[in-house]
Amino acid sequence: MTHVQDAFAELSGKILIDGAERKSAASDGFTVIDPAFETSNGEVPNATMDEVNESVRAANRAQKVWAKTNGLTRAEALHEVARKLRAMQHDLAEAMTREMGKPYKESFDEVEWAALAFDYYAEIGRHDHGRIVGPVVDGQTHLVTKHPLGVVVIIMAFNYPYTLYAWQAAAALATGNTVILKPSEMTTLCSMMMMRAMDHCPPGVVQCISGDYKVGSALTEHADTHCVAFTGSIKAGQAVNSACAPTFKRALIECSGNDPFIVMPSAPIEVVARGAVFSAYINCGQICARAERFFVHEDVHDEFVERVTDLTKSLRIGPGLDKVDIGPMVSAKERDRFEGLVKRAIDAGGQVQCGGGRPSEFNRGFFVEPTVLAGIDPSMEIMNTETFGPVIPVSKVGSFDEALTHANNSQFALGSVVYTMDLKEASRAMEELDAGMTWINAPLLDNDAGPFGGWKMSGTGSQLGVEGLEQFRQSKMVMIDPNCAEHDFWWYPYKDEEQYPG
Repeated sequence: MTHVQDAFAELSGKILIDGAERKSAASDGFTVIDPAFETSNGEVPNATMDEVNESVRAANRAQKVWAKTNGLTRAEALHEVARKLRAMQHDLAEAMTREMGKPYKESFDEVEWAALAFDYYAEIGRHDHGRIVGPVVDGQTHLVTKHPLGVVVIIMAFNYPYTLYAWQAAAALATGNTVILKPSEMTTLCSMMMMRAMDHCPPGVVQCISGDYKVGSALTEHADTHCVAFTGSIKAGQAVNSACAPTFKRALIECSGNDPFIVMPSAPIEVVARGAVFSAYINCGQICARAERFFVHEDVHDEFVERVTDLTKSLRIGPGLDKVDIGPMVSAKERDRFEGLVKRAIDAGGQVQCGGGRPSEFNRGFFVEPTVLAGIDPSMEIMNTETFGPVIPVSKVGSFDEALTHANNSQFALGSVVYTMDLKEASRAMEELDAGMTWINAPLLDNDAGPFGGWKMSGTGSQLGVEGLEQFRQSKMVMIDPNCAEHDFWWYPYKDEEQYPG
C-alpha cells in the first residue's frame, strides 16, 4: 500500500469537528470506489444531526474569535495553508486521482491552483476593510466598513474538490468567517486529507462534515449558518437557493454550463484544434466550464473536424496514475448518463468521427472513449444540456452572426470560447456573448484576480477576484459627527417657512 492508501484507511469513517479528526457516530454511509479499478478506497459516514449541530456550534464559537483576529495574523495563517498544500502536493494529487479518476498531472496542478488561491486571498483579504466616503455635512466623517457574514457552509462537487474549496474557503476565511465543508460523497477522503493542511488554524475555524444531501440540507437550513457556497446541479442549486430564501441567507450558486466554442476562418486551425481537444476533454469532460457546443465556420469546418478527430485518436486513456491523458469518469452512474446522451445524439443523426463507445482494452473501470460527432444540429439534445463528459459535437455555421445566435440560445451562460484573429469579431464576442466569462484564443484559463461565475441558469455570484471576496462579507455605513452638533437643518421643530404654503 502507498502512503495515500494508508491515509485513506486511517480517515475511513471519520469527520473533522472542532479541530479533531474522529470516528463519526453515524450508523450508515457509503463506500468510496476507485473509478479506474472499481475497488474500495474506504468508507464515508453520513454524519448524524447531532454532529451537524455540534459542528455549527463550534464554528460560531470560533468565528467570534477569528473575526477579531488581526488581518496580518489571518493572512499568515492562509499563507501557511498554501505552504502545506505544496508540501503535500504529491500525496494530495495521488489521493484525488484514486478517488475521482483524473490523470495525476491534472490532480497535481489542482493542488497548486488551490495553494495559489490561498496565497492570493491571504493578501487581498487585508488589502482594505472599507473606504472613506465624502461627508454630506461639514466636519463629519463618513465611512463604509466591511464585516464577515459568520459561518459559511461549502457544499462541494466531485470534479475539483481542492480548487473550488480553496476559491471559496480562502475568501471566506480571509474576511473573518469560519467554514464547514460538506464534500462530495465521491471525494470525501481526499478532502479530509486536504483539511490537514489547515490543522494550524484554531479549532472550529475549518471543519469537514461528510454525508449525502440530507447533511447538506441540514447545514443549509440551520438557523446558525449564515452563507452557503454551493457547486453542483441546477436542481440541487435551486434547492439550496430556496432553503436560503426564508432568512435571506447569502448564497453563492455555481451550477451547470453548456459553453459554446466558436471557430472562425481567420484563426490558425492547428492551434484551434489543440485548444478544442483540451477544452472538451480535460478531466474527462467533467468540468462545468468545458467547451460543449462547437460552432465552426463552413470555410474551415471539414479541416477542423479532421484535425480534432486525429488528435482525439492519439490520446492515451487509462488509470490516472499511469502515463495517460484521459482517465475514467467518476462513477458508473455518470458513465451511463453520458453514454445515453451520446447514443441519442447518434440516433438523431450525429456522425461518429471517432469514439462513441468504451475502450476495448479495459474490463473494469468507468472508461469511455472521447468522441467527435459531426453533422450536429443546434436543436439536438446534446447541444442543449450539460454533457459533462468527453465529447465534441460540431455544428457548421455560415457566419459569425449565426454562431453568436446559436451560442446565446441557451439557458446556461457560464463560459464561452472564440477563436478569431479578426479584431471586430473579438470585440463583438466580448460585448455580445451571454456568458460570465469569454476566452478569446485562450480557452479555460483562470486568473485569481478576476471573477469566475456564470449568468442565467449557470448560477449567481462570483468566485475569485475582489468579487469573490465580497461574496463573504457585508458592508456597514458609518457616519460620525465628532462635534456632536445639533442637526437643525432637518430636526424638529420644522420651520414655519418650510410648511405647506397652501
